Amino acid sequence: MIKNLYIALVTLLLPLGLLAQEEESQPQEVDSLQTDLKEQGIMVQDSLVEKRKPINPLAPSRAAFYSAVIPGMGQIYNKRYWKVPIVYGALGASIYWYTWNDDNYDRFRIAFKRRRAGFTDDEFYDTNGDGIGPDFDDDVLQNQQERFQRDRDLALVVTIGLYILNIVDANVDAHLKQFNISNDLSFDIQPFLDLNTVNRDPNYGLALVVKF
Repeated sequence: MIKNLYIALVTLLLPLGLLAQEEESQPQEVDSLQTDLKEQGIMVQDSLVEKRKPINPLAPSRAAFYSAVIPGMGQIYNKRYWKVPIVYGALGASIYWYTWNDDNYDRFRIAFKRRRAGFTDDEFYDTNGDGIGPDFDDDVLQNQQERFQRDRDLALVVTIGLYILNIVDANVDAHLKQFNISNDLSFDIQPFLDLNTVNRDPNYGLALVVKF
């Protein structure tokens, strides 16, 4: 009796085991299309196809290096071509300002040194040609020399600052280009009504909903 029961039990369980083994041995289906899209940086979510560019962590440092070597080259690397004329315009104006003040500083310095040495043949001694005397005395020459020197130093500081700003702009712009900006980034303002739990008086207000 027990033997017959054992044979019947084995007869029932054997097909189930074979079926389970067959299901496990069957290869799982792989969506080759979705796999290929993921390799290309295309994410498929809820029947929406969204292509995301792969993040390049070296892009910001590379853009900063290019702008450090050649001002404006980092902006070209970031494809911000409209910034290149601004970079060269700002740097060109500051360099011209420095050069103009440096030339005038040299002129008044040479004239002041020759005047103190006893010469009267500098370009500021008799500008009117009347022969009466120096049109610019020593104090005027010294004050002009110091003024142009201050303006020249200020122009140098501004030029260096603009050069550094050009590098920082290229680096920050490369960072911002890799931010995920999509339709999921939004905010909404909704009115709400809340009842006070003590006296049941209504409370009115606005709710700011930010969606990331």
